[in-house]
Amino acid sequence: MILALALTLGGLAVLPLVADRFVVAATRISRALGLSPILVGALLVGFGTSLPEIVVSGLAAARGETSFAVANVVGSNVANLALVLGVAAFIRPIVSSWGLLRKEGSLVLIVTLLYVALHFNGDVERWEGVLLLIVLALALGLLIRWSEGGLLDEDDDLQRYVTVRKELIVGVFTMVTTVAAATILVEGAERLAIELDIQSAFIAATLVAVGTSLPELATAVAAVRRHEADLVLGNVLGSNLFNALAVGGVAGVVGPGVIDPGFRVLLLVLLGVTAFAGLLATTGSRLARSEGAILLAVFALFVWLAGSNLA
Repeated sequence: MILALALTLGGLAVLPLVADRFVVAATRISRALGLSPILVGALLVGFGTSLPEIVVSGLAAARGETSFAVANVVGSNVANLALVLGVAAFIRPIVSSWGLLRKEGSLVLIVTLLYVALHFNGDVERWEGVLLLIVLALALGLLIRWSEGGLLDEDDDLQRYVTVRKELIVGVFTMVTTVAAATILVEGAERLAIELDIQSAFIAATLVAVGTSLPELATAVAAVRRHEADLVLGNVLGSNLFNALAVGGVAGVVGPGVIDPGFRVLLLVLLGVTAFAGLLATTGSRLARSEGAILLAVFALFVWLAGSNLA
């Protein structure tokens, strides 16, 4: 039990730190190369904060833990929408951008619907993973197209070169560390599930999902304090997009299999939470503190449902 807890908590402690530093590296590289702020927030930061989910779910799927991989995606996306947005809005109301919600919000809702539809029959097949990766490529094309027209050009060539070289080294190191931390986390979670005689999928949908969503939470709290509402929403929406498509695609390709029937309920909850969070954000174009409290209650309800259907 002690070893399982040490591995799980150790992985959870390291993952957010290295993933957060990866986000910093990606952001500095993108700015040095003159990429737009929208692309940085929604695409690069979204990918960076989804890196723990990609590695954790990919490793779990490769080990035959298909339910674990799906649980991490579902739990992380619900945590992003309910826990991360809930905490951020509770700290300070989030004034949303209608353009951001209309484009990226609609895209995330469509992608979530596709993910739910593919997995609702209880099977994860390799062709479904390939399909999700193809849709990811199309979605990335849309994000890049939407980001046009806001380029940054502040640094001289020498400063750009120094920044990119330094941050590339840091980025590679943090990615390698993320893989190691994710391996430890998966091993610890599986051991913990055996010791407590509960399904690893429940651990993945709750404890691991929250742990791998900590980079999003840290980014959101920092951004909302600086009145960067678009960064909060862009980070969450971008992260959920990558979770469903990149994480779901990789897991489907490397580890197709059967998932727990209890996921039917949780998949519907994921779809409902996605639509509900979008509705709250578009009502008055802001997320008030009271609505943040509602989202936190929704996350508590999800944890209870996960326990009822998976534990």
